[in-house]
Amino acid sequence: MAFINLFLMFFRIGIFSFGGGYAMLPLIFQSVKDFNVMTASEFSKLVALSQVTPGPVAVNAATYVGFNYAGLGGAFVSTFGVALPSFVLVILVMHFMEKFKESKGLQAVFFGIRPATVGLIASAVVFISETSLLNGPLISKNFIINIESYVNVLPCIIFICTIILVGKFKISPIKITILAGIIGAFVLN
Repeated sequence: MAFINLFLMFFRIGIFSFGGGYAMLPLIFQSVKDFNVMTASEFSKLVALSQVTPGPVAVNAATYVGFNYAGLGGAFVSTFGVALPSFVLVILVMHFMEKFKESKGLQAVFFGIRPATVGLIASAVVFISETSLLNGPLISKNFIINIESYVNVLPCIIFICTIILVGKFKISPIKITILAGIIGAFVLN
């Protein structure tokens, strides 16, 4: 039964998510929370791990959640569930795209999907910020922003330095990820 639940959970995420792995993260987190598989802190670590391992973020996250919930079989079922809808949809879209590429209806659909995708990615940024840069939720249930006494100083410094190093000096994100891991290892030990 666990395998069926995992497959269906990730199949739904795969079929109803647009915009790639980061857009899927809020849906994965909500599902993980509903299943009581892991805490927000554990999920934040999962996101970091999904970043530094090869492959798409959503597939890595699904694999990790499945393994965490039901071992190697759970990892396989979750990965298959999240990847299957994309595989089928890409084949279907490629078949019909050439025929309907000038369709105003199709253009309107893409026009609506793009801002929703940006919103989903922004939601993932807020979630990751809450668990990585802050010591609690950024926005309370009353939609009041709580910044005072929540800031985690070292992660915020690493965050700002990363933006500067990538944006201004064009340093490779791989080098920055390795450097940040080393800094974290030395500071936390």
